Formats: sequence, structure tokens, C-alpha cells
Amino acid sequence: MEILVERAILVGVHEQQDEHFDYAMEELKNLADAIDVETVGVVTQSLERRHPSHYVGKGKVIEIRNVYDATDANLIIFNDELSPSQIRNLEQELECKIIDRTMLILDIFARRARTSESKMQVELAQLQYTLPRLIGLRASLSRQGGGTGGGFQNKGAGETKLELDRRKIEDQIAKLRRDLNHVKDQRETQRKQRKRSGIPVVSIVGYTNAGKSTLMNRLLEKMDTDHSKQVFEKDMLFATLDTSIRKIKLIDNKEFILTDTVGFVSKLPHNLVQAFRSTLEEARDADLLLHVVDVSNEDYQYMVEVTNDTLHEIGVENVAMVNVYNKADLANIMYPKVSGNTVWLSAREGNGLEELIALIKRHIFEQYVTCKLMIPYDRGEIVSHLNDKANVKNVAYEEEGTLMTVEMDVTERDKLSEYIISH
Repeated sequence: MEILVERAILVGVHEQQDEHFDYAMEELKNLADAIDVETVGVVTQSLERRHPSHYVGKGKVIEIRNVYDATDANLIIFNDELSPSQIRNLEQELECKIIDRTMLILDIFARRARTSESKMQVELAQLQYTLPRLIGLRASLSRQGGGTGGGFQNKGAGETKLELDRRKIEDQIAKLRRDLNHVKDQRETQRKQRKRSGIPVVSIVGYTNAGKSTLMNRLLEKMDTDHSKQVFEKDMLFATLDTSIRKIKLIDNKEFILTDTVGFVSKLPHNLVQAFRSTLEEARDADLLLHVVDVSNEDYQYMVEVTNDTLHEIGVENVAMVNVYNKADLANIMYPKVSGNTVWLSAREGNGLEELIALIKRHIFEQYVTCKLMIPYDRGEIVSHLNDKANVKNVAYEEEGTLMTVEMDVTERDKLSEYIISH
């Protein structure tokens, strides 16, 4: 069977106020690359604002068609989310398959989704996007069957779904919302259990492909030889969608839970943010955020803005944050280096992890205290517990029992108050 090779023309409107247009177009190409769509042409237009009926001006529509014919393209990708009427009008004028940035991102998410939860989240976002665009999308997608790369991987916005009437789509949206609410309740229960355990939670956030999974793996390697705990990492946009949760135990027996979240991107579809809300809320309940930034990218400040805006949208406020300026080796910046709550490092090389761990400890173990305890010899299980769960600094064997100098969490201290002789 012949495999359809996708060749795309990218189209963008440079609005007057947009300082990041060039980066957005470069990112659009990277998003296309992420699902093996080859870019064979780029058409841009500077306008005060996007054209309400065709996104671009009428003359530019003709130019797009000419470029499309000259390059043997079979797909046109627009850099912004198109309205239902824009899709319909462009479809009539261009007579070829068109998709917008939102459809492209949704398709990438559909391909990357691994767990049943992330698959449901993506399908919900696809259906919510599809519902008001049924007519235009039916024509465009039926042209060559499916979305990009030979068809949407998830049935959410594929051709078969478009043949269903609105009622069926609305019913499916309602069902997905119910199922996801059930998963959300389970997540809430798990988060409450983690809170009750008293173990601090550190959550990794940041722009897609900033190196979040690489950082998580280097920290795991440093603290744990169990390689089955490693997470998938690859130099590509949205390599992972599923939240990973790992417990990390430091040399001094202090523990924290490390979670990572889906990466952010500019113009991340609102439906997608809402669908992934319960996953992203891992960051909201964290004790500390590690904001990973690809400092080698000249637009990294913009990526920081996008990440902060997305965090604000999901209600992440008043959570302590450490800025992790990753890929310092590629940026020719001196590293490892620490300044306030910022660390410059290279996760790939593992250089700067000690400095990062020191920053993490400073934030999440503030409530640790050092105490002297006298544990009677008939309470050996307490000694074992402290050796396993606390940082034992000194041990002496006295007549009355085991004298221990221990650094531990205040909640642990309160439980053992009857044995404390000084602190």
C-alpha cells in the first residue's frame, strides 16, 4: 500500500502587535515536523488584523493557491485557529485539504497519548473543536481522509466522527466529561493521600522540549539505580503527555515526590488546556515548581511568558518556584551557576544537579529540625524507623537507651516528642 507523504504550505498573518511572529512560524514548522509533515512552502502576510472571512486577504488566497500548485503540496496549515466560516470559505476557494494550528496540535496530542486518561482528554478537546466546524471540516477532511499523516490517530476528529450528527458528538462529549470527572476525583484522592503522608511534592513545568523529562531522568539516576523508573525522553515537541510521578530519596533519607506535566506551547488550544486541567493541576498542589527553560533558545523569555500565562490560567498561584535554565552547555553560558532561585545547568550532561538539589532542599525542607532523642532499648523499631526515614547525624549507646541526634520533619518530631531530650 502506498504511504501518503504529507507536504504542507504554511500560512501566517503577521499582525501589527505581534513581536513573536517569526518564532511562531518556526514553531509551526517544528510542530509539522513532529508528525512527519514536510514543509515545502511558506506564505505570510502583514495585516493590522486577520481577515474575518478568509484569514488572509483575497489576493493572498490566490498566491497561496499558486504556491500550492507549484510545490506539489497536498496540505495547507494555517498558523492560527480558524473560525468555522474561515474554514468553509478557504475550503471553497482553495479546493484542497486545510488545517489550522489547533488541529495540528490536537493531532500531535492524539498520537502521543498513551494512557486512557490522556486519550480521553485529547478526544474531548478534538470533539469540542469539531462541533462548531462540522460543515467545513467534513469537506476538508474527506478530501484525503482524516487529519494529517494519513488520518487522525484518535477517532475524535477523524472523518467518521464528522459523519455523526451533533447530538451524537454532544452525547460523547458529555460521556467523556463524566469519565474524566471520575478520574479527576481519583487524582484528588491520590493528592490528598500524598499531602497526608507529609512528603513534599516538587512539580516540573515548562515549555515543550525544554528538557523536563531529561531532568527528571538525571535526578532519578543520581538518586536511584532502578532504571525502570526512567521516563521517555526525546528531542521533539510533546514527546510525553502523561504525568509521571516518582518518589526520590536523598542520601540523608529526606524524601520528596517529583512529578512532571505536559509541556506548554504558544497558542495552546484553550479546549486542550481545559481537557488536561486535572493533569496540569498536579502543579497547583505542589510545594515547589521547577520551571525548566531552554536557555539556548533565543526566544526563551517568550517561552517563560507562555508558561507563566498557562500556569495562571489553570489557577497555579502562590507556589514557590525555582527557575532551571537548562541547556546552558548549548548557550555558551557559564554553568553550573546559582543566583537566588535560579540555577543554570545541563540536564543532558548531569552538570548542575547538586546545585539544583541544594535549592530544592532549601525550599521544601525548611520545616526540618535537629533533635536529640533517647530511645529505650525495647523500642528498637523506632531506631530502625529513624535510620530509614530521617537523617541520623550521631548515635551513642547509653545505659538508658540509644542516644540519637536526628534531623527530621516537624511532624515526625511531634510523634516522637516523649523521647526528645533537647532540640
